Amino acid sequence: MTDSMNTTSFLSREDIFTGLTARNANEVIGQLADHLLSRGKVRSSYRGAVEERERTMPTGLPLEDGLAVAVPHTDPEHVIASGAAVATLKEPVTFRSMDDPDKKLPVRLVFMLALHSKEEQLEMLSAIGGLIQDNKTLQSLCEAQDSGQIYADIDRYLKLGG
Repeated sequence: MTDSMNTTSFLSREDIFTGLTARNANEVIGQLADHLLSRGKVRSSYRGAVEERERTMPTGLPLEDGLAVAVPHTDPEHVIASGAAVATLKEPVTFRSMDDPDKKLPVRLVFMLALHSKEEQLEMLSAIGGLIQDNKTLQSLCEAQDSGQIYADIDRYLKLGG
């Protein structure tokens, strides 16, 4: 993570949801996209663009211990100001696997990215990739009861340089 992109520059506690309830991936995407729209981070085209991208290039990632995360995002043209929304889900929601689109994954943690440039997107995807490989941090995020804990876990991980 570069100095220009620290936790507080792209994520606030208001952007973190614990125990979100949704029936499917599109519902999760819709709730988080609507939140980012209400915060002035994305254009009205963002939600549809993320849903379309998820259909053609799924973002589910299988992890250890049966855990799975999803990192829905889209092109920078739909973004006004870089940001993210993070959600733990009350019940797992099915996302298709990035590696094998025919495989369905029970996702419990979603990182929804709205980044203003391809460089930021690559940097953030790399940081999240490292974070989700850290089993202790990942477990803590999935079990968090409030947004403050998730924010602190992500901030601590990024400050340690991944």
